[in-house]
Amino acid sequence: MESNTRLWTKALTWQLLGLVSTSLLAYVFLGSITQAGSLALSSMASALVLYVIHEKLWAKVNWGKTLVLSD
Repeated sequence: MESNTRLWTKALTWQLLGLVSTSLLAYVFLGSITQAGSLALSSMASALVLYVIHEKLWAKVNWGKTLVLSD
């Protein structure tokens, strides 16, 4: 099980990477840094929350996990 601090840190670093890539792609397609930034920030905000919800739900699923026995 992960701590909430680790989970949110992972989510934030992942979203920062996405922010940079989305900003660059949006700028290429839209030609406006303001529109690109707005699109990237709104995408990042929604994806951050959805990522954490997704991770918390998957943490409750036992499918695919293996049991580790200690000595």
